[in-house]
Amino acid sequence: MLKNGIKVINKNGLHYITKDDGKLSTYKPWLGDAFSFLYDFIMQRSIFPKKFSGDMDRHHQILVNLLKDVHEKRVLELATGTGSAVNFLPNRNQYTGTDISQGLLKKAVTRFRDAAFADAQFYVTRAEDLPFDENQFDIILCILSLNFFDDLESVIKEVKRVAAPTAVFICSVPVPERNKCQSTIRGTLLSETALAKQFETHGFDFETIPVENGALLYFKAIRP
Repeated sequence: MLKNGIKVINKNGLHYITKDDGKLSTYKPWLGDAFSFLYDFIMQRSIFPKKFSGDMDRHHQILVNLLKDVHEKRVLELATGTGSAVNFLPNRNQYTGTDISQGLLKKAVTRFRDAAFADAQFYVTRAEDLPFDENQFDIILCILSLNFFDDLESVIKEVKRVAAPTAVFICSVPVPERNKCQSTIRGTLLSETALAKQFETHGFDFETIPVENGALLYFKAIRP
């Protein structure tokens, strides 16, 4: 499952990639691990209603409808966060979560265990440099995080590399043309047209999901 030469250490349910000197690879998340306990509160009370002008329950239902028939698949999530995927991903899947925040992933470990996911795996790693071998995953999720990646092209290349043939990348992300309230949304916001071009340039079939939820765009990118 891992690329040749990658070594990991498991600590408290998280997999850490080791450097050549044996030290663990760690990263600085934008919110900071010290504030991980506030993440869900901020999303529900501030980000969704005030920044996205959207509804979190509708967000989850949209994703439930997209993923309800996904069972016994190899699922990778970029930027797992606190494990919100338990709200919409059926638990009969082989789940692998990634994030640069140890604090958020620790919360995700508990949520996935409580949701009866069998042998879910969690890696502290960047989406731009995934530790996994090629052609590993059937479904790749990126929920409300694509705008935070510093190098989107590298992320798309990594998604294509680890995706199995006909794998589906499912994403929700704020886009400027749907931000009717002109609220300040952190990260780099690309238009639907620009996102489509990025994925199509790397050989994906881009498909917009025809739903509305404030500033959020939902789309699929399918690897041929």
